[in-house]
Amino acid sequence: MSQFLIADDHPLFREALKGALSTKFADLEVFESENFDTTLQVLNEQEDLDILLLDLHMPGNGDLYGLIRIREDYPSLPIAVVSGSEDINIVSKVMSYGAMGFIPKSSSSDDIAGAINQILDGDVWLPLDLKDKVATVEGEDKEIAAQVASLTPQQYKVLQYLHEGLLNKQIAYELHISEATVKAHITAIFRKLGVYNRTQAVLIAAKLQLEPIESAS
Repeated sequence: MSQFLIADDHPLFREALKGALSTKFADLEVFESENFDTTLQVLNEQEDLDILLLDLHMPGNGDLYGLIRIREDYPSLPIAVVSGSEDINIVSKVMSYGAMGFIPKSSSSDDIAGAINQILDGDVWLPLDLKDKVATVEGEDKEIAAQVASLTPQQYKVLQYLHEGLLNKQIAYELHISEATVKAHITAIFRKLGVYNRTQAVLIAAKLQLEPIESAS
């Protein structure tokens, strides 16, 4: 039996993709998750998953952070990013940071099935119109990705808020923690990223194309 995990925060898309896959793969079991935390929970509970179909923009994923962390924690699990965006810069980083495929959400069910089969065979997959345009990121960016993978989810949220220019007091309010805890997180972030101040941390965040996160309030 094949086991797939669809990680996407839109239930209608999950249902549509699940239905499409069920017509293309015999004896298929599909697991679903709607955010980064539930994705990690399923990954922890289901050790025989064949592939993860990952949406970059679901809650808690923090754009590239989810991919980087999952790739670090589950190095043998094939990951295909399924996205509504086809920005070449994003696709290049996604492939360089460990995805084995990039599948546009606009793809037909035949193309999606073909992509998954190719990935399950150990090959990478990209749409034909993107193959020649995708470039790999520099070694420095791969090193940054490895450093970011060492951050805890809470530390990553703090890094995102630093990127948005929030003060310690504001970060504490958003995360419902004390300013002392924020300072401790920032110290750990600096150490793990090998930087000495907020400006350097923000530059790293910018390289990973972090997006604004929703307020916790």
